[in-house]
Amino acid sequence: MTGALSHIRVLDLSRILAGPWASQTLGDLGAEIIKIEKPKVGDDTRHWGPPYIKDEKGQDTDDAAYYMCANRNKRSVAIDMASEKGQALIKELVKDCDVVLENFKVGGLKKYGLDYDSLKQIKPDLVYCSITGFGQTGPYAKRAGYDFLIQGMSGLMSVTGHPGDGPEAGPVKVGVALSDVLTGLYAVIGVQAALAHRDRTGVGQHIDISLLDVQVATLANQALNYLASGVAPGRLGNAHPNIVPYQAFATSDGHMILAVGNDGQFAKFCEIADLSDLADDPRFATNTARVENREELVPILSHAILKKPLDWWIQNLEAAHVPCGPINTIDRVFEDPQVLHRDMRLNLPHDKAGYVPSVGSPLKLSQSPVTYDSAPPVLAQNTQSVLQNLLKLSDDEIKTLNDQGIIQV
Repeated sequence: MTGALSHIRVLDLSRILAGPWASQTLGDLGAEIIKIEKPKVGDDTRHWGPPYIKDEKGQDTDDAAYYMCANRNKRSVAIDMASEKGQALIKELVKDCDVVLENFKVGGLKKYGLDYDSLKQIKPDLVYCSITGFGQTGPYAKRAGYDFLIQGMSGLMSVTGHPGDGPEAGPVKVGVALSDVLTGLYAVIGVQAALAHRDRTGVGQHIDISLLDVQVATLANQALNYLASGVAPGRLGNAHPNIVPYQAFATSDGHMILAVGNDGQFAKFCEIADLSDLADDPRFATNTARVENREELVPILSHAILKKPLDWWIQNLEAAHVPCGPINTIDRVFEDPQVLHRDMRLNLPHDKAGYVPSVGSPLKLSQSPVTYDSAPPVLAQNTQSVLQNLLKLSDDEIKTLNDQGIIQV
């Protein structure tokens, strides 16, 4: 293994998305990830299809595309943690690990002796990260948390969607499980901070990450808009609460994002749009004025933008350094020359499929670059090698455990 975290071994007890997103990111950075899965079943998302990854003959494999999005650079070890022998195996693995990552309900691992208080007795400097819907404490701690639920409860959906009361109005969830993904990224930050603390002090710790906390924290300017004004922001569709014009507009043959970030860019846009008088109009000359007079300005801009095709606007606005762009479908995203140049589309060797698609990491490090050592593993692909190499179990011992259903090889 190479990478900035190649000296770190993670025991990953998580499944679905938030936890696996965290462990995949750690794996991309070089950490060794041992993913513990339930024998014969595995991570729930292996079955969240269609679509499924196809093998070299074009037939569906057992693994859904959903699973493949968050599980590269890992080793799959199938152990039944509900059994005493399975728990004993996991505890032995913990002794050789730096980090445990889990996303069970609060207290869910205590009955197996795999909670933080139990495991720190055998690994005092362990960094143990728990991901839950609502955190380890508080009135909601025992509740199950799901991304869609969190998007609603956090307020995110109250500022997402078309305004008003028309048939297209109403709160809308973000089109990807953003609460899960952001929680996975915060978990990575927390793990790295805890490892840095351990390296200085020799002391491990428990990291308590909740989806609700993360999504509230990442309301960002919308949260401060409320806290500063006392007025809860509402839905603006594709518009921005603090910047105008910063939204989607219809052109004569499509739609365009116009993202004017300052008054100079607005003046350049007005010149190109043959609306130069607007840049000097006191109602629109500054961003503050444009926000206050949004209802007057946007219809004028909409009327002008509708007269020209999308490519004309992008060509002329980009030449003037006015931020703009098309609204791409995902197929066009993965044909975009910039996306391809940045290696955001990958193909990784896979035991069943030959090659499987993957999305590249956005982390571009000059001295310790991200590596893609392996595609998401087949269920139990690495059980035998990990138990032999780390726990020094013999072939006979592994066969006995497999025959008893404690493990799967």
